[in-house]
This record gives sequence, C-alpha cells and structure tokens, in this order.
Amino acid sequence: MMQQYVETKKEYPDCILFYRLGDFYEMFFDDALTASKELEITLTGKNCGLEERAPMCGVPFHAVDAYLNRLVSKGYKVAICEQMEDAATAKGLVKRDVVRIVTPGTNLDVQALDETKNNYIMCVVYLADHYGLSVADVTTGEYMVTELTEAEKLFDEIYKFMPSELVCNEAFYMSGMDLELLKEKLGITLYSLEAWYFDDTICQRTLTDHFHVKGLEGLGLSDYDCGVIAAGALLKYLIETQKRDLSHITRLSVYATGKYMLLDSSTRRNLELCETLREKQKRGSLLWVLDKTKTAMGARALRRHIEQPLIDKKEIERRLDAVEELKDNAISREEIREYLSSIYDLERLVCRITYQSANPRDLIAFEHSLAMLPHIKYILQEMKSPLLRELYESMDTLEDLCELVKSAIKDEPPIAMREGGIIREGYDKEVDQLRLAKSDGKEWLAKLEANEREKTGIKNLKIRFNKVFGYYLEVTNSFKNLVPDYYTRKQTLANAERFIIPELKELEDTILGAEDKLYALEYQLYCEVRDKIGAEILRIQSSARAVAQLDAFSSLALVAERNQYVRPSINEKGVIDIKDGRHPVVERMIPNDMFIANDTFLNDKKNRISVITGPNMAGKSTYMRQTALIVLMAQIGSFVPAASADMGLVDRIFTRVGASDDLASGQSTFMVEMTEVANILRNATSRSLLILDEIGRGTSTFDGLSIAWAVIEHISNSKLLGAKTLFATHYHELTELEGKIHNVNNYCIAVKEKGDDIIFLRKIVKGGADKSYGIQVARLAGVPESVILRAKEIVEELVQADITEKIKDIANHGHEKPDKPKHYDEVDLAQMSLFDTVRDDDVIDEIKNLDLGNLTPIDALNTLYQLQNKLKNRW
Repeated sequence: MMQQYVETKKEYPDCILFYRLGDFYEMFFDDALTASKELEITLTGKNCGLEERAPMCGVPFHAVDAYLNRLVSKGYKVAICEQMEDAATAKGLVKRDVVRIVTPGTNLDVQALDETKNNYIMCVVYLADHYGLSVADVTTGEYMVTELTEAEKLFDEIYKFMPSELVCNEAFYMSGMDLELLKEKLGITLYSLEAWYFDDTICQRTLTDHFHVKGLEGLGLSDYDCGVIAAGALLKYLIETQKRDLSHITRLSVYATGKYMLLDSSTRRNLELCETLREKQKRGSLLWVLDKTKTAMGARALRRHIEQPLIDKKEIERRLDAVEELKDNAISREEIREYLSSIYDLERLVCRITYQSANPRDLIAFEHSLAMLPHIKYILQEMKSPLLRELYESMDTLEDLCELVKSAIKDEPPIAMREGGIIREGYDKEVDQLRLAKSDGKEWLAKLEANEREKTGIKNLKIRFNKVFGYYLEVTNSFKNLVPDYYTRKQTLANAERFIIPELKELEDTILGAEDKLYALEYQLYCEVRDKIGAEILRIQSSARAVAQLDAFSSLALVAERNQYVRPSINEKGVIDIKDGRHPVVERMIPNDMFIANDTFLNDKKNRISVITGPNMAGKSTYMRQTALIVLMAQIGSFVPAASADMGLVDRIFTRVGASDDLASGQSTFMVEMTEVANILRNATSRSLLILDEIGRGTSTFDGLSIAWAVIEHISNSKLLGAKTLFATHYHELTELEGKIHNVNNYCIAVKEKGDDIIFLRKIVKGGADKSYGIQVARLAGVPESVILRAKEIVEELVQADITEKIKDIANHGHEKPDKPKHYDEVDLAQMSLFDTVRDDDVIDEIKNLDLGNLTPIDALNTLYQLQNKLKNRW
C-alpha cells in the first residue's frame, strides 16, 4: 500500500496527496508534516518497512471539505486519491487513483465561496512583448480570452477580475510584472506551468476538440495568436486538474478591453466600487447601494456591470430602456422579484450536476428554481424594451426537466446519494417492490405461511431461515403424509423435513438483499436523472444568464425608484451636465436627507478643467468622487442620483486621491503620488475624466505648486491631452490660471465664518477660496489651544512673505493680451520655475560630497530626484 502511495505521489509532486484509506484521507512524509501544521491536527507515525516510522496524519472523509478549504485558501494544491473499488470485494490491493486536483481557482465547495463573487482562475502568457490572457470560472462555466500589449493594462485586467489563482509561462516571470504585489498584496496564488502546456499545436487541438469545431475561425480566434495559447493552456490545465471533460464550459467569449471603460486599480480602490478602501467591506461601496438582487447569479452579474462600464451608446441606452421599463412597472417588477427570491444558483448547480457531485437536495433546489421560470416568462411577455424582449426569448422554462425531477425525486430526500430514500413512489415499479420487500417482508412470509397451512391442513407448518438454505418450509414427521406433490424436499432431519416451493423462492429472492438492491437501484436511477439534466446544459445556462440579467436590472430599477434617481441622457459631444448631483453612497450613510446636492458642468471647450479650492472636510473629495460615480453609473446602464444628468461618454476614469507610501518597494508618499500622476498623463485621452486631489502636496511648497501648475497646463492643452478634469487643491495660487488658460475655471466649497469657528455649507460655488481654514479645522479636530494660538501667530508672519504677486507674474508671462489664451506648448517651461539659480558646479560638488556607503536606496533615489530638479528648473 505504501509503495502504491509513493508511486502516486511521484505523479503529483507539487500537491498534498489526500490518500483514501477506509474512512480517512491519510497523508504521509512531508505532506503529513505540512498538513498537520497548517490544519492543526495530530501528527502520528506509521510502520511502513522503513527504519523509522513514516510521519502520518489524517482527516475523516465525511469532513474533508473543511480541511480542503483551509489548505487551498493558503495556496496549496491538493490531489484527491480515491479507492476505485469496494474494499470488501476487491482481490488483493485496492485500486486507487487521483480523481481531482483542488486548487484555489478550481474549488467547488459552496461553503468556501462567496456566492456573490466569481471565483476566477486566470492564465497569462507572455510572448514577444504581448500578453495573452484567458479567464475562467469553473463554478459557472464562464470562459474568456483577450490580448494586451502593455503591462499596465494587464495589471488593470488582473485587478478587475481578481483571480484567486493565476497560472503562467516561465517567460512571464521575466516580463517585469511585480509578482510580489500579485502574491502578497492581492492574495493571488501564482503557479508557472510546464512548457508543453503552451505548445501551439496542443493548445489549438485542446480548444477545437472541446468545442467540436474544425478550426479556430469558428471560435473567433483567428487573429488572437497569443490569446489562443493562453486559452488553450488554461483549458488544458483545467482538464488535467479536474479529470473530466468540463462539458459545462460551452462557449469561449473573445473580448476587447476597448469595449469597456478603462478603470485602473487606483481608480477602483479610490471610488470604492465593490469594497471600501480601508475595511474592505461591501457596506459603504457603490455595490452596496445598488445591489438589491434576489439571486446569487444576479449579484454576480451586477458586480460585473459595475466593474466593466460600457462605452457604446447604443448598448447603454438598451440597458437604460430595460431599467426604465422595470422602474415604471413596479407591480410587475415586484412580482418578478418575488419569483426570483425562490431561485437558487442555477449556474453553480449545473456545474455540480455535470461534475456528478450534485446531491439529491441540489436537484430539489434545481426543481424549485425551474418551477419559477414559467411565471417569470409570463410577466416578461408584457415588456416592450428590446433587451427585456431578448431575455424573454432566451429564457427556456425547462418544464420537461422540472417535471422529470418532480416525478423522480422525493420532496425531502437525504443528502447522501447511496443510502436510499431518494426516488419517489410510483416512479419505478422495481423500486416500489424492493421498498415493500424491505419493509413488509415479514408480513409477506407470515401470510404465505398461513395460506399454506390452510391449503395443506398442516397445522404446525413453519417458514424458517438459515444461511445455508435460505427460507424453507418445515414440516414435522407427524404431518409428513399431508405434504403435497408441489413441495420440493430440501433436507431431512431426525424429526422433521424441510421443503421449498416456487412462491417462497420468489419471496426469498425479493427479500434477501432487498436493502442493498434498493440502494443500488435508487442510486442508478438518481444518476440517470442527473445525467438527463446534464445533457440539457445549454438550455439551462441560457435561462440562467437571462435570470441573472433580469435580476440585475430589476435591482437597478428598484434602487432608482427608492432613491429618487433619474434617467441620464447620453451624448457624444463630450458634455457632462449634472444638476443637483448627489454621492450615491454618502447620501445613504447620513440621516434625514441632509446631503447637499451640487451641479457639475464640464465640456471639451471653455469648461474643461475645474480648479476646486476650499478647506479640508468641506466636501471637495466627496464632490469629485460623486461626479465620477454618476458618470460610471450612467455607463453601466443605471439611473443616477441627480435632478437631471446629460452625460458625455467617457472612455476612462482616472483618480489620484489621498496620500500613502509603499515603503516595502522603496517608494515614498511623494513617489507613489508622482507614479500615479505619470500613469494618468501617459494613458488618459481627450475623452477621459480625471479626478485629481491635492497634486504635489507630498513635497515642498514650491516644488508641489510647480508640479500642480504644470499638470494643469498639460491637461488643458488639447494637443497634449485635453481631458475633462476636476482638480482639487490647497494651492490657492492656482486660481490665477482662470482667465490665463481659456478652459480653466475656479470653484470653491462655500464656508461660513463665525468668529474663529467655521461652518461647512457643502455647496460648490463659482470662484476661488482665498484661504484653507487649516487652523480652524485643526481646532475642530481637537488640537490643543496653545498650538492653535501659536499657529495663528506664525501664519501672520508668513503672510508677510506672500508670493502671490510673483505667481501672477508667472501666470501672465508671455501673454500679450490677457484675454487671449496661451497654451502650454507656447510657454518656456523653464520660466515657470520657482527655484533659485543653480550652477552646474554646485551640483557636481554636491555629488562629490555624497557618502555613498551610508546612503540607503530610498535616500539615493530622493537625492537623485532633487539634483535632477535643480538642473531642470534653473532660471
């Protein structure tokens, strides 16, 4: 047995091997040491012919899922090695084989998975500066592929899908991607696969064989060379680990990243789309506000909509039409939602059915779910919007499968599949007969005994049983002369004789082993029902997708009605015009409708950039985030929190909010900020929306002001970028840009002063703030009064060295006429600097005097940055 274990382990060296021995899964040697530590179970030993006892630990087979989940959640692979024959009937060593490999991305246990999230596994292939990317969810059958050319976009896709497991080729390790970030910060388990997984021929054959097509053209992959390898390698890996044909993966979706609004990882975090920035909780996120779905499928569909806003006006309008019709037909919508509340997770149920792991109660849940579909479809037939009509057409009511389960499976069956009590009375005659034999066998024997006594006149005739002859009729010698001819003598005793008759033989065959036969037949019939359902997977998945979308749209309609949202109009003119906009999350978190609504107006002409000033805590960040969220909500097809909204399509949203450092990778707060700014300026387009909060505050005042100034000029120039931007700042000197750059406008958050105290009015108004009220905010925060008083003294002294006039001079530099706009590319940037003159010799001397032996990497980077700035920013 241990030799068999060792041979099996050799085939799966990267897995912890769960080796079935009777009622336990055992682990040995290094696996036992690892498992006992990670699972906190007792480590023992086993004599197996070696000098020392082999380390051993084990877990009960009936509780294996909980232990599996703990190991898999920590990034381990687990190979399940089962007994392939009954130990009681096997000759010699029981045959065993690995039936499945469980990994973080292939875990099917519903207890371990969040039903509202997909459990994605991703494959990335790096070839010649191209990335092939394929994503699948084994639990639902989703399967997608695309190609990318930039590492930044690949990271954004990884962050969008957040796979629990990522497999890749060896070259990916050399691509420059920050693998530690993927593993440590995002918690993604990373495996590299052997080179043969990425062989072109194997990948192509794997895809064509699985989807039963002759060539890649039939899958829409003829132009995706790198994508074919990623998709083929992923499918091959899934087949190898799951040990089955994965028939529930019925289609491969080829998608282009340009089809959806680009949201980088920073933007997803800052806007708190699906979880909050700090607590990582759903409550407080946009998803929390919008998710009133009734099914797990609907919750996952809504999450996908939020994470992938559309950029096609026609598709957005189709969704808005569907949401509007459901909003306006509240009675029908609520009736649909009532039926939806009884529908289980059909996508994951059908996965378990095809995996042959669905238990009888899963089939009852399946039947209860299907019973709702005719009612939902009946209501849907009244709807007129094109998208709801499509859902109506694609929704198969599956009444034949519902009737099959209803007629075959008991209403309250056990979870176990091999212990009987599954098949409904009347479905199969043999089951009914065996069930009667199991329960009524003694009564049948007593009745036969009475009949034979009466027929033969043998008053002491008895039906008895032993293991040698089975059931027999026993007649004492005193009544031998009454034994009829149809009795067949079986045995002669000293004072009696034993006989059998055909009727007794039939009863014996029925009664003996009735329980085993019953359980085996019920399991066989159950498997037949399950397989019949599995054969209709395409119909089931079509209905499941329709239910998921209907649930998501119904949720958006309900939220729109409850929260007084309005339908946005979509334009392609680049105009964002929001009247009385509200932050969808903040307004739900504060009591009594106290949220102050604000307008937003941006376009590609004179209102391209809004410079927003005002004190901390006044609501600048809330205002900017609400604008971004309203834009995003409109492009997922949702109504929006506003009095009215005319929304220009946005291809990307970028945010730069807050300050944080990344010391582990040697980046200071300012370096993180500048890295994000660089990413925005490189990747934004004229159709993008930028949310920039406090650019340049991580360094000195002059440095920060110069950078913020230059960023505004860069964005404002249509030749360089020309993106619509909300720019919050405490550098009040930047308000001088209004009137100097034609598309920059000043706004501020209104504040009412009352002596030394301030009241935040939360209203955005035209114009710029002349101070930040920082000392007043410090008092509100509880800073000691002595510090507040001293701060007032210091600020009065500093005001005497005001640089406002110098700023005005720089703003006016090169402008012959104040009302004529002067673009960034027409200005000598060196003349914008606020630094003193620096000579080359000074820089050389500074380099000579550096103590390199005691300089840390971060100090060296900061020093180099300062020296470079000195050379760049001379008068």
